[in-house]
Amino acid sequence: MKIHILLILVVIIGSSCLLFPQKSLQPLNSANKFSVIESGKTKIYYDIPQKEASILAVKGPGKLSIRTRARFNNGSNRFDYTVYYTIDGGKSVQVNFTNVEKEREIKFENISDGIPGLSKEIIVQLGPGQHTLKFRRGNDKPEIAARYLFTKYRAKKLKWVMLSPAPPNEPVDLVTKENVVHYYRFSQKKPLKINIIGPTIVRVLTRFENHFNMKGRIDYRLQLKENGSVIHTYLLSSTYSDVTTYKHEDKLIPGKATEFYIEVPAGRHTYTIIPMDKDKNKILARVLFPKKDVKLED
Repeated sequence: MKIHILLILVVIIGSSCLLFPQKSLQPLNSANKFSVIESGKTKIYYDIPQKEASILAVKGPGKLSIRTRARFNNGSNRFDYTVYYTIDGGKSVQVNFTNVEKEREIKFENISDGIPGLSKEIIVQLGPGQHTLKFRRGNDKPEIAARYLFTKYRAKKLKWVMLSPAPPNEPVDLVTKENVVHYYRFSQKKPLKINIIGPTIVRVLTRFENHFNMKGRIDYRLQLKENGSVIHTYLLSSTYSDVTTYKHEDKLIPGKATEFYIEVPAGRHTYTIIPMDKDKNKILARVLFPKKDVKLED
């Protein structure tokens, strides 16, 4: 059984299909994992919790395959179970599997983990940019293990032009390979506001501002709102950039750019982007939209 959920922004995925090898992904917060022997090879599965969701970060565009297996004990022969997931803080999607039987040939490496059920798959098509997905199970029993496989698509190339956010904003110049690139600084008190006429697509590149005492990979969260309603919540992760510097500041190091996309319906829209972490309150952003849609702004 396959559930096909087509995300927005597939319009900019090229017709050429699966050009990259399939990659196994690990949830950011999964503590319990299980080894399953499939066709003589060991495959790693991760627990899907019932309460606190398992979080997966992935950069699209591409196809995400979630292969789930119920964990049977000796007293049960069939199970019904439900998996819930969200993409970028959006509406929860419910997937039901019924009358799932035990596997006859495939086993858990550790016999105390039970008996794996037949594999049941959820497929999610992801548009370009960074995405955060959350998974949880709905039933007390059975416990569910999942394997996450991602196949990246090659995105169709577009020519992008810069879109200046609505004031107030604070321009910041960065230097990358001797080229000056314009960004804007925003915060919780002064969020980033984007005025745009659709239908079109907005590409938002963000960089956290890295002090010299900040080490390793930095996680930060951004919230996207329209008319006071939260549309998406993005969990982004990056390290400091080793090729980009500030033009006029010496005490900060910009992070590597991460990006997400906003599909803009027809008509005039105002979007607000707000940092959610007080310790990473100031973020840099560069906003772009396709050159072919410049006529919409005239």
